[in-house]
Amino acid sequence: MSIGLFLTGGVAYIVGNNETRVMSLFTGMSRWVVMFAPLVVVFAMGSMINRLRASTAQLIFYAFSALMGLSISYIFMIYTSVSIAQTFLVTSIAFAGLSLYGYTTKRNISGMGSFLIMGVIGLIVASIVNIWMQSPALMYAISVIGVLIFAGLTAYDTQKIKNTYIQMAQNGQNEWIEKSAIMGALSLYLDFLNMFIFLLHLFGNRN
Repeated sequence: MSIGLFLTGGVAYIVGNNETRVMSLFTGMSRWVVMFAPLVVVFAMGSMINRLRASTAQLIFYAFSALMGLSISYIFMIYTSVSIAQTFLVTSIAFAGLSLYGYTTKRNISGMGSFLIMGVIGLIVASIVNIWMQSPALMYAISVIGVLIFAGLTAYDTQKIKNTYIQMAQNGQNEWIEKSAIMGALSLYLDFLNMFIFLLHLFGNRN
């Protein structure tokens, strides 16, 4: 997960600090490719994980992380560097606390899963609609709800990863543990990155 975030941040920083590159990426048809390519990779990876070798799945995860860097590179043109750094720090602290809660709590929070996944689907639909509507009020609502949903998913996914590992280890399913680790890293990566982006939309200082 950490390597994935490092790749995303590095690609976003390199591309985002070059106005010509950003403008070429986010105009015309390339805009839609950059925006939706990471989504396609995630769904493809999830559907093929049982047929992939662990090393291949890991490479796909890194490629996805680099694509996400392209997808969010615009933030370096819109928000100040200090604001991005501050939001990243706040997100890191919140993520660590939520993940620790999910790992240590004795409460079974698996029931939250279906509700949170439905919320994510709703966010995706609302975000796509707002590409055409360009409504500041809807964007604000999406960001607030997005922070809450991915905060909940951070705790939920951490507990799920822990329970999955224990179950596989007890059943001797060692060959699947490495793949589960990669998918777990992907889940937590998405939780962190989305929480960061939504917090940046809410509190980031614009250039």
